[in-house]
Amino acid sequence: MEIIILGTGCAKCSATYDKVAKVLKEQNISAELKKEQDILEIVKYNVMSLPAIVVDGEIKLKGYVPSEDEIINAITNKN
Repeated sequence: MEIIILGTGCAKCSATYDKVAKVLKEQNISAELKKEQDILEIVKYNVMSLPAIVVDGEIKLKGYVPSEDEIINAITNKN
């Protein structure tokens, strides 16, 4: 599984990355976690609200710092 946190490096983007990393560790979920801060790359995802969480190429959450439960749901459900 590949998880990318889209964000420009703001506090909310950093908090989202840290929360996702914490959830992965606590839930013992194997995933490649990346940050994407290059605005030209972020634009390719056609997302207007940051931070955003992309799981295996699909935008799952965007525009706010999600709770740990929302993160777990986003990365474990394929819906």
